[in-house]
This record gives sequence, C-alpha cells and structure tokens, in this order.
Amino acid sequence: MQRRTFLRGAGLVGAAAALAPVPAACSADDDALTFFFAANPEEADTRMGIVKAFERRHPGIRVRTVLAGGDPTQQISTFCAGGRCPDVLMAWEFNYAGLADRGVLADLNPLLDADREFAAALRAESIPALYETFGFSGGQYAFPEQWSGAFLFYNTRLFAEAGVPPPPGRWDQPWTFDEFLDTATALTRRAPNGRTTQWGFVDTWSPPYTAALFGMNNGTPWAVPRLNPTHLNFDDGDFLDGIQFYADLSNRHRVAPAASDTQAISTMGLFTAGQAAMALGGHWRYQTFAQAEGLDFDVAVLPTGPAAAAKGMAARSAIGSTGLAIAAASRRREQAWEFVKFAAGPAGQALIGESGLFVPVLRSAIAAPGFAAAHTGIGNLAVLTGGPAHAEGLPISPEWQKVHALMDRAIGPVLRGKLPAASLKTELSPQIDEVLATA
Repeated sequence: MQRRTFLRGAGLVGAAAALAPVPAACSADDDALTFFFAANPEEADTRMGIVKAFERRHPGIRVRTVLAGGDPTQQISTFCAGGRCPDVLMAWEFNYAGLADRGVLADLNPLLDADREFAAALRAESIPALYETFGFSGGQYAFPEQWSGAFLFYNTRLFAEAGVPPPPGRWDQPWTFDEFLDTATALTRRAPNGRTTQWGFVDTWSPPYTAALFGMNNGTPWAVPRLNPTHLNFDDGDFLDGIQFYADLSNRHRVAPAASDTQAISTMGLFTAGQAAMALGGHWRYQTFAQAEGLDFDVAVLPTGPAAAAKGMAARSAIGSTGLAIAAASRRREQAWEFVKFAAGPAGQALIGESGLFVPVLRSAIAAPGFAAAHTGIGNLAVLTGGPAHAEGLPISPEWQKVHALMDRAIGPVLRGKLPAASLKTELSPQIDEVLATA
C-alpha cells in the first residue's frame, strides 16, 4: 500500500484475485491462520508468494489472507471489537502504538524470550532504528518487514539533455538546499505563454510529512525522545526553516507544482510522463516507474539545509516501515509466531529482497545478490542499501491520528503560501503539545 494513501486513510487501489473477501477471511470458525495486510496488486502478488513459501515449509499451517479494503486502522479496530481479529496483522509505524495501547496487539517479548535462538539471530541481523520503531512502552509489538523511507528519483535523460550534473548517490555525501534549488531551477521549463511544461521537482508522498522531512534535514529531529514524545519541534527555528524551504519550492521559486497544477495529472503522472526531473517518494514507487515506457531513472539522496551542514550531518531519510504483529486475542498464537518468524526473518526477507518490491530490513537480505539483481537499472544502489542506516524515526505516539489531523490542517496554509512556516510555532506546536500530554 502506498504510504501517501495510508496517511490519508484512503481506500486501496485493487486486490489480487487469489485473496479471499474480508468478511469470510475473518470468520471465527475458520481453522486457518488469518493474515491481514494492505497492498496494491503488485504487492499482493509478492505477499502471496511469501505465504505460499511459508505453507510449503509448514504444511500443517494453512494461511488465509485478508486484504484491507479501506482505512486499515479502522478495519482492524472493527474486526477486533467484533471478536473477529485476524491472527497476524500488518502494522504501520504511525498506527501500531494506538493499537498496542488499546490492547489489540500482543507483546512479542515473551515469545522472543522463549525462542532465544531466533531472538539472537533477529537482533544480530536487524538495524536498531528499524527494530526499535515497533518497541513501545517496554513492549515489542511488531517486527519490521520493510524499509519505506523517502528519497529522490530522477530522470537521467532530462539531466543529461540539460547538461546538469546528477545528484549525489550516497547519504554520507549530501548536497545542499541551494544546490538542490539550482538543479530544480535548471530543469524547469516554461512555454512562451508561461505555462510550465517540465517541473524540476514533484512530491509523490504526503506534503505535510515531506515538509517535516525537509525540516529534519535542516539539522533538527521531529522529536526527542522519538517514542511517546511530549513535544514536537514545530517551534524550532531550524526545523521551521526547512519547512519554509520546501513550501517556497512551489510558491516562490515555481520549480514544483502547486495543487492547482496537478488537477489534470498527478505528480506521479508528471514524473512517469517525463514532465518532471525529480520526484520525492519511496521504494513503493519503484515498480510503477520501472514499468513506465521510455522512463530512464536513478535514485538520489535528499538535500540538507545550512543548519545540518554546520553540524556536519549526513542526509537523512524517514524510517518509514511496516511490520508484522500478532493479535492479542489470537487463538493460534504458536502458528502466528511461526509465520511472523518466517516473514520477518531471513527466509522471508530474502524473498522480499529478490522480488524488488520492498527494501528488506535485515542486513543479510539488503546485502544479498538477489536484492541487487532485482534493481539492475539502479546505479546508485547505495541510496537503497544505505537508506535504513541513514533514516531518522518519525514520532511514535498512541495519539498520532490526532497529531496527524492537526498537522494536516495547520501546515496546509503554509504549503499554499498563505502563511509563513513561522506561524506553526503558535498555530500548531501548542496544540500538538496538548494532545501529546494526554498520551
């Protein structure tokens, strides 16, 4: 499922024919292990491949898949409140804390304690920041299964035709906001009537989150501590300067489209059609771009602002991750544990890497030849393989849905150029603090 779609709580774009309808899949008298997840058709096919591989290894366990058909968080809550909670649940870094806080998800630590060999192997292979993403209030409520942080895709043909040097391909060799703006300006084209025919930059993620990502890349994290914070840094000058830079790309510099410019064609469509030189997104966009006819692209790191440069900081992505959790009410906990171990462990992660659909989260799978072979068109593979280790966590709070609503409302006028980013210091920060204080 595309992260932008999930953040907006929108419906999914399709379902694989092999997947069972949701109500039947959650039937309480079914003897199969149920697995709830969200996916577009390409992702669903890969999911089914992992399920089938698990069933071959565990012939005594049958898995019945449940494909989300709307807002996943709401569906999970509805299922579990009605006594039809799936056994294994896909979890997002933004929503799992609320579910854990309400007792929907099982703490996996007791299962880890009883399976010391797997626990040791998992912790040795895991990237700490990703693994810790699903640790909340002393519990481990999911295991990460993919890294879906944001980076840049860029059209190599447009760069070459314009004689513009390609952007950096390593997180520890960042470029600056100014260099990024110069590049986007050089690659923006306008017709004699003033209509833009080619944009230097488009955002295919969620603008409020991208704005905060630019704030983070100006040397200030979203929150300290990250887990269950009581304050977000929307009152920090450097963080706000990063947000202002992002807003100015559209409103002041006109190198990125405003919302009115994407009524006829989406930002995804602009990049796919060769009408945008750079696109911010995550690996969830890779398959779409790879299948686009005539589109030659590579990947690059995000730029850093002057405050980050002064601190000698490398470029950062967002952690962005989905994980696998077990329902606290599951009557098939041992079977669910075997499935989660397989999918989030070395075997399942190797399949994920070889599929080219996700960036796996275990070091062995990231470094495996299969992952590189699935990305033969990517020259800057270090953007993907180094992304998890150069990602910074977004805040984790059981109140995140309320925080998201506040952000969406307050940042909108800033992104439209109606208010400066500095207004968030008084218009947003106190409201978020009030919500987080109740967590």
